Amino acid sequence: MDSYTSLAKCYDIFMDDTPYDEWLDYVIKVFERYKVPKELVLDLGCGTGTFTRMLSKKGYDMIGVDASCDMLVRAVVSICDSINYLLSDEDVITTFKLVENYLDKDGIFVFDFNTVYKYREVIGDCTIAENRDDFSFIWENFYSDEDRINEYDLTIFSKEGELYSKSMETHYQRGYTLSQMKQFIKEAGLEFLEASDADTKEDVSDTSQRIHIVAKCVKPKKRYKEE
Repeated sequence: MDSYTSLAKCYDIFMDDTPYDEWLDYVIKVFERYKVPKELVLDLGCGTGTFTRMLSKKGYDMIGVDASCDMLVRAVVSICDSINYLLSDEDVITTFKLVENYLDKDGIFVFDFNTVYKYREVIGDCTIAENRDDFSFIWENFYSDEDRINEYDLTIFSKEGELYSKSMETHYQRGYTLSQMKQFIKEAGLEFLEASDADTKEDVSDTSQRIHIVAKCVKPKKRYKEE
């Protein structure tokens, strides 16, 4: 089953402890630090739309883009782990090149990613289960250190009247390092500006699980006059 087909129905319920307010505060501070005007902002991999709506309420003109039709139908936004769904160096570089192509000069690109350390030492090869009023899930992780890919096997139970329906889907995410991301940014023609530990808000360390990165577009774009 495709990723985020069944999960889209209950995604926001199970993500209610996600620190969106902290992420919002971080992103707005980045925008203010780099003097980003309250104009058009793209939320790439927007998920259910939660974060997109939060930025919109702060006055930014938002566009949300996501690969999952089910998630977009539910007006979902997520800044969480989007880059990790790109499973090869080439995929990340291609995505960053597209970002560079659509950014104006000095436009800012803010993203996060889960590290190799997180998959290898924290969530890899463990099982997580959670029960709510109308939904329950079992989340099994299988990490391969050879290709740094973590497989998520999700079993979701959704209440329908007195019964529960069962659905299953599989996700794949790849862990990356800060040095890799810096190289991808360079190859895409962007300029690396800063990185920080998303949890501690301090400098990145060997035990950072999620990293925030800020990059910018440095090349002026060609503008074509209408005939």
